[in-house]
Amino acid sequence: MSTSARMLRLLSLLQTHRYWPGGELSARLEVSDRTLRRDIDRLRELGYAVDAVRGVSGGYQLRAGGSLPPLLLEDEEAVAIAVGLRQAASGSVAGMEETSVQALTKVIALMPPRLRRQMDALRSQTDAPGPWGGGPQVDAGLLTVLAQACRDDEPLHFGYVARGADPTERWVEPHRLVSIGRRWYLVAYDRDRQDWRSFRVDRISEPRATGQRFRPRELPGGDALAFVQAGIRQRPQRYAVRVRLAAPVEQVRRAVGHWGQVAADGDGSLLEMNVDDLQWPVMVLAQVGAPIEVESPPELAEALARVGRIFSSAT
Repeated sequence: MSTSARMLRLLSLLQTHRYWPGGELSARLEVSDRTLRRDIDRLRELGYAVDAVRGVSGGYQLRAGGSLPPLLLEDEEAVAIAVGLRQAASGSVAGMEETSVQALTKVIALMPPRLRRQMDALRSQTDAPGPWGGGPQVDAGLLTVLAQACRDDEPLHFGYVARGADPTERWVEPHRLVSIGRRWYLVAYDRDRQDWRSFRVDRISEPRATGQRFRPRELPGGDALAFVQAGIRQRPQRYAVRVRLAAPVEQVRRAVGHWGQVAADGDGSLLEMNVDDLQWPVMVLAQVGAPIEVESPPELAEALARVGRIFSSAT
């Protein structure tokens, strides 16, 4: 590993803001203790405030609330970046949600208190609708707390309201955040139920980190996205949508994303979705823009007819 690559790796580890024993950092970077000390000194020369504890059990920790070297951002520029990342994390930039949350976590963690107050004021005084009307609103601050816990292997306590259930308190080992369509999910091991669960992030409240660490468990199947999708398919939904479209399979798949199953049907496609609200399949079918035949449910045909009447009356 080159010196520059090693420095970036060291900085990435320190930006978790946990305390790192010197021996553990050296092992992760595959360098000697002496080389690690030189790398720490280089970071300090760049302006990063790295605290050190001497002795056999000594280690290092990046101090929170520092400036943003080596980018040398002005205060207004730092806030502008964080605002843009919050907007992308909310889903307004397709395909950028998870990356934006990871970047936002790092930017906010290094912001001094005065800039964090500006961010809070801006968030509380701004109304910004998401890209899909009617979707659940998720605060980017909540996402950053969950993302940090996933990254740092830190247990979480939070309140949760499952569908049709009373509020509960959960104690979990967070594994991964997953973004599907208009919703965010937290994949975690539920310590009380001793099993893996996926939690709707918009139903999570007051997450509290414990300050401890846990040894990560192996997720069944190893794929957090597939785990959430399997759970969604198993849940009872209000409508079972089945539609035939005169459009290629890939065109339909691009429109529906992870929310439905698409199969070849002669020269066209067969789309199946399980949904609670018909708004999403209506938007998908409008985006495909091909002739369709609704097999079920009849409510979908009625919804499409209503939309068609509204559009046909436009002048």
